Amino acid sequence: MKRKHKKYSKPKRPFDKPRIIEEEKIKKEFGLKNKKEIWKTESKVKTIRRKAKNMISSNVEEQKKLFERLRKIGLNVNSIADALSLGKEDYLKRRLQTVIVTKKIARTPKHARQLIVHKKILIGGRVINSPSYIVPVELENKISIKPEKEKKVRENPDVQEIKQEIIIQ
Repeated sequence: MKRKHKKYSKPKRPFDKPRIIEEEKIKKEFGLKNKKEIWKTESKVKTIRRKAKNMISSNVEEQKKLFERLRKIGLNVNSIADALSLGKEDYLKRRLQTVIVTKKIARTPKHARQLIVHKKILIGGRVINSPSYIVPVELENKISIKPEKEKKVRENPDVQEIKQEIIIQ
């Protein structure tokens, strides 16, 4: 069995007050479960920046491929400078949870998270139950709420007989 590695790293200074206050604001704004989700997005943004730095010396075609991939997930990147200036807020805005709130499907980020976790959200006809799902631009318009099934009401057998008699008469 392969060992799974962490997708984030904890802050080097765990009790840095300005960082804690900033993370609380972000957590509240985007309706995140815990700070680990912030650290994961920071790690993803670092990876994007590292790739952009490595692309500085490469040819233009490879750079365009990277920019196209980033544009597909909804990040507005047209140059290496744009890729290097990406922040965690830019990445967090592309999460399913945040997109649902901006499209006014849910009232608050917490409400959006609840809908997603309870499998009430469809993207292109498929149920997505991960609030951290990064929504591609092409699927953004295909987000919908799962239609509720009509509930079969069990009626008393006597009531059904009376209804049938009424229909016959």
